[in-house]
This record gives sequence, structure tokens and C-alpha cells, in this order.
Amino acid sequence: MSQQALKLTGIRVLTVDDDADARELLTVLLTEYGATVLTVTSAAEVLANLESFQPDVLVSDIGMPEVDGYTLIQQIRALTAEKGGQIPAIALTAYARVDDYEQAITCGYQRHVTKPLNPEELVQAVVALAHNRLLA
Repeated sequence: MSQQALKLTGIRVLTVDDDADARELLTVLLTEYGATVLTVTSAAEVLANLESFQPDVLVSDIGMPEVDGYTLIQQIRALTAEKGGQIPAIALTAYARVDDYEQAITCGYQRHVTKPLNPEELVQAVVALAHNRLLA
């Protein structure tokens, strides 16, 4: 994909990660490509901001304390479409085995991106999911 095709202008991305460095990296990276980014620290904050922020794509860490990314996506998928239940979602995780990928997809994520983060891979995934959502 060309650099031009990797523009996120007009795309709203909600990111969640309990690690401060990871949050900063996600915010800087996605903002650099033109996305409007809201970054939160927990699953509870995602649920609190989902309806009001109305993101086009969710990027969620899996390994979080209290409520992990798998539980979070299941909670989101239980919501109505108006409340954000259909939001396209990317699982962001250091867990890179085939089983981890399958669990992420089974739980409700559309994409599985592994850490350490490949910025272009993440941006491509956001572009693809946002594009599909805008066509729907």
C-alpha cells in the first residue's frame, strides 16, 4: 500500500492500553497519519466513551488488568449498533500464537496485530476496517 493510501484523515480511532508508553505511541502514530484519536487506559473507559466519541475503529490491547481485551470486546458486541456494538476492532497484543489470533477473532475482533508494533501494519488494518465501515 502506498503512503498516500495510508491516510487516516477523517477516521476516528478509540485506542485502549494500560501501558503509558504504548498509549503515547498509538496516539502519536495514528495522529501522524491524520486520525482523530481518543486514547483511554481501561475497558471501563472504552465503554464510557464509546457512544459519545463514536469511533470508526477500536484498537484494543488484550493484556489489561481487571477487564482484558477479550472480555471488553464481548461486552461491546453485546451492545446495540447505536451504542457502538458493531464497531470494527483490532486486537493489539504481544500474544502472537495461532491460538491467540483465533481467540481474538472468535471473541469479536476483525484483526489481530502483534507487538512489538509494526506501525504500517496497524495503519493498514485501521484503513481497511474504517473503509469497510464507511462502505457499509
